[in-house]
Amino acid sequence: MKNFNLAIDGPAGAGKSTIAKRIAKQLGFIYVDTGAMYRAMALYFLRNQIDASESDRIEEACKDVNVTIEYKDSEQLVILNGENVNAFIRTEEVGNMASAFSVNKAVRIKLVELQQELARRESVVMDGRDIGTIVLPKADLKIYLTASVKERSKRRWSELMEKGVIADIDAIEKDITERDHRDMTREFAPLKQAVDAVYLDSSDMTIDQVIEKIISLIQSK
Repeated sequence: MKNFNLAIDGPAGAGKSTIAKRIAKQLGFIYVDTGAMYRAMALYFLRNQIDASESDRIEEACKDVNVTIEYKDSEQLVILNGENVNAFIRTEEVGNMASAFSVNKAVRIKLVELQQELARRESVVMDGRDIGTIVLPKADLKIYLTASVKERSKRRWSELMEKGVIADIDAIEKDITERDHRDMTREFAPLKQAVDAVYLDSSDMTIDQVIEKIISLIQSK
C-alpha cells in the first residue's frame, strides 16, 4: 500500500484516540499524537521562559521549533528539535501550558505545518477536531466519528468510575454539551464534518465494530 493518510474527526468522547491508536497499530501506520506535539511546543516555550500572553514572542519562537513523532521498538517518541522529550512532556505544568498555548493561532498554524510534513513522509492516522478540514484536507480517507451526547457522557462516566473517581453523569453531560458548542463555534478551525468524510455514529457500536468498519473502508480505497 502506498503512503496512506487517515483523518478521524469528531466531538469529545467519541472514542477517536482509542480507535485511531488501534487502527495505526493494526496496520503499521504512525499514530500522530497531536496532543503530545502541543505539549512539546509548550515545553519549548517554558524552557525559553515565554508566557502564553506574549503573542509576538510566541510567533517568533515558532520559527525555531521542530516537533515530530517517531517510533522505536514500538514506543512513540516525541522529538523536539532533535531531542526525545518523552520524559518531560507529561508533567502537569507542561499540560497546563499546552492548554494555554493551544488557543494561539501562530502555534496552531505551526503545528499544522509540522503534522502535514509528517503525513507526507509516512502513512499516518490522525484524530482531532480539524484534521479532515484543515490539517489533512487531501487525506485518503476521512471519518467523522460521533455518538449521541448521552452515550458519550455514559462512556466518560464509566471510565471515571472504573478509575475509582466518583462522577455526576448530569454534570458530565453538561460539560460535553458546552465543549461541543465551543469546538463547533470557535473562530479558527472549528469542529465540522468535512464534505467528503464518512459519517460514522458509534452510539450503538462496540470499539471492535467501529475499527472493523474503518479498516474495511481503508481496504476499499
